[in-house]
Amino acid sequence: MTMVTQKKKLPILQVGNVLVDPAIFTVQFCCDLSVCKGRCCVEGEAGAPIIPDEVRNIESSLAIVSDDLSASAKDVIRRQGAWYIDKDRSLDVSIVGCKDCVFTCYDRNGICLCALEKAYRAGKTEWMKPISCALYPLREKDFHNGTFGLAYRWWNVCKGALEKGRELNLPLYQFLKDPLIRRFGQDWYDLLCATAKQLEIQKIIPSTAP
Repeated sequence: MTMVTQKKKLPILQVGNVLVDPAIFTVQFCCDLSVCKGRCCVEGEAGAPIIPDEVRNIESSLAIVSDDLSASAKDVIRRQGAWYIDKDRSLDVSIVGCKDCVFTCYDRNGICLCALEKAYRAGKTEWMKPISCALYPLREKDFHNGTFGLAYRWWNVCKGALEKGRELNLPLYQFLKDPLIRRFGQDWYDLLCATAKQLEIQKIIPSTAP
């Protein structure tokens, strides 16, 4: 674990080849769809970032999830595709009306769901959804030198998730265990957990032990 000095209460931590926002250890978080209704998929000015390898997965899933998509989403996909290149030359999932992800769908309670994830959980596909979506509220940055960064993004729509996380005493890195392993591997996640344990022993962060 290498400390990288920064003017914050806690420094940025380097875990392996990833610069980690200390909020990953200190913020308690657990999505509560009953409160937020999945608004992170329908609010914002740009689509979810994707990597080139995910384009093929998205394209191969289109026919499978088509019935769950709105007519407006299908129209956007027909006109410009399921993804686009933004002003920063990055790849993003297409959106409807400058906000809704084209893959949004709703359950009977009006909760917004991801059609891609819904198909995956139903066993119809082998790919869940873009890793940027799975890692939210963390955002990843590629420094293009073999090093990556993970930053916590606070958003008011996630107030319910913060409250539920505090109730469960669930830090962000534990809530995001599966997507972090999916992105960086089990060995890296084990190193992240070891870093958290060191910080607990040093009483830099509170213990999560029951």
